[in-house]
Amino acid sequence: MHRQAARYVAKTTSAAAGAVATAASSVAAAAVAASIIFTPVADASSRMEGISEDLLRAVQLNQITEEQAIKFEARLAGRILGQG
Repeated sequence: MHRQAARYVAKTTSAAAGAVATAASSVAAAAVAASIIFTPVADASSRMEGISEDLLRAVQLNQITEEQAIKFEARLAGRILGQG
């Protein structure tokens, strides 16, 4: 009987630890989601500045060509700024 009780306690403790870990990760995920939701959205001009900087960096690193950067920035500007 003693061994069965020890196994039960071990299983129960393990299950409880798993439940606590799951709850903690759920709380952490909810906190991250809330921080994303309540973060103010950057205005269009600051978004475009960031895009320009990122594309310039990509050109400097030879990840894309300057022509590709220009076309991509124009396409995004149209979407972000509502120009087509």
